[in-house]
Amino acid sequence: MKKELRLRKAKEFSFVYNNGQSWADHLLVLKAMPNGTQYTSRLGFSVGKRAGNAVVRNTIKRRTKEAVRYTQIIGGWDLVFIARSNANKADYNSLRSSVYKLLNKASLLMQEHPGTKRKIS
Repeated sequence: MKKELRLRKAKEFSFVYNNGQSWADHLLVLKAMPNGTQYTSRLGFSVGKRAGNAVVRNTIKRRTKEAVRYTQIIGGWDLVFIARSNANKADYNSLRSSVYKLLNKASLLMQEHPGTKRKIS
């Protein structure tokens, strides 16, 4: 994922945590807020120590990033995906459906044409 498409600084994460709207399910929490641009959405991923050791936390982050990569998201938003502690037992397909469900609840999915997939680099 390109640097322009990521939330990297603690200040950026905390701004979204404090000012964004949230949606949740049993695996993930989505915090989102408009970022003032029209075309780019920036993404951040957070996994707490309750989820497990570093290997487990990085696995959750990689799987969640991959699930988001093939999902078409509306531009102009800062998004933070926060993994809950039971995400360590979830497989990739569960995380993928959780990401899709949360983005759909937040109305942040682009209208997709059947059979097309766009990859976010």
